[in-house]
Amino acid sequence: MHISEGIVDLPVWGAAYVGTVAIAAVTMRNMDMEEIPKVSVLTAVFFIASLIKFPLGVASIHFILNGLVGVVLGWRAFIAITLGIVLQAIIFGHGGITVIGVNSVMLGGGALVAYMVWQQRHHFNFAKREFVFGALAGAVGTIFSGSVLALVLMTTGEAFKAIAATVLVAHIPIMIIEAILAGVCAEFLLKVKPEILSGHRRK
Repeated sequence: MHISEGIVDLPVWGAAYVGTVAIAAVTMRNMDMEEIPKVSVLTAVFFIASLIKFPLGVASIHFILNGLVGVVLGWRAFIAITLGIVLQAIIFGHGGITVIGVNSVMLGGGALVAYMVWQQRHHFNFAKREFVFGALAGAVGTIFSGSVLALVLMTTGEAFKAIAATVLVAHIPIMIIEAILAGVCAEFLLKVKPEILSGHRRK
């Protein structure tokens, strides 16, 4: 779901860079050294998953896993995804340098929204709660990112409005798969290592 180099106008990608720096600064506050290994592992998961891409005009579709990253890392998910995007742009030219900010807000923002959805599980008490909210987080992360991508493409002119709609439709199967994957992983981690889940509360 990366947007390609040279598509977005300067005001848009410039504002996205400013937004990325601001969000990264807020979400990294009080981060300690013990969190770095977990952030690094999830950065690698995102990095590898989103390298397997399928071109779709000026954008591309691929597995994102930002919902799962949000479920595990919470607020730190944004910096993990931003780092993955930077590495992809520098090493493989995936997306591009000027759109690092746009892609970070799009994908990292989706991870933060997914985390907020995941946190709502504390207000409920029913069987399979972690699976349900993990799945919702996975779906919402993809929906948010796809919607931001469509909006950014629409700012580039009439020619990209049809592509924006196509991108949204193309992500429906990815949304379903990522929802199931995030739900299964959340439920599994709850059983084997619950403390790794963001916002986990001891019973």
